[in-house]
Amino acid sequence: MNQGEQSKLKQAGRLTISTIKMNEKTITIFGTGRARPGDNAYNLAYKTGRLLARAGFTIANGGYGGTMLAAAKGAAEASGQIIGVTCAAFKSSTANEYITREIVTDSLDERLNTLIKLGHAYVVLAGGTGTLLELANVWELKNKGFLDADKPIILVGGFWLPLLDLIASDDSQSSRHIKHIDEPEQIIDLIIDS
Repeated sequence: MNQGEQSKLKQAGRLTISTIKMNEKTITIFGTGRARPGDNAYNLAYKTGRLLARAGFTIANGGYGGTMLAAAKGAAEASGQIIGVTCAAFKSSTANEYITREIVTDSLDERLNTLIKLGHAYVVLAGGTGTLLELANVWELKNKGFLDADKPIILVGGFWLPLLDLIASDDSQSSRHIKHIDEPEQIIDLIIDS
């Protein structure tokens, strides 16, 4: 999709989750909005977006900067589709230029719920409290059986491993639904095998 088509789509008005084909294989990517070009988190996000798009997946993320921008840029450079789920409550923020479809939500809760509903898998990169909220939400939904078994949660890199160890010290079964990989190249196989 060229920039003119992207612009027309954005100008067409607010999209909703019901306008997205649920049979579309969408991978939701969570990560920090603070990553900058050259940062490890930024580079991992870029590579992840590019690899997923090359494999034919649509990516969804929060639509703003940092790893969201990096993953979107990587996917766009591989001619991929990028769904940005933004939040009207963030009045001074606008979606990054690589988003091909934007869903504007009214609240942070609605934004997170939309990202979860869109995902056929969840890729979690390094991040702060927002990313922690996203990870904890999909993790608990998975542990309680509210997410399909074939929707993997994939941690890229070692950032979240101390948290997994901490939670496992209370419940050794709590991490059974979490997959950990070091390199984005492993994501495709994990998604296909799920």
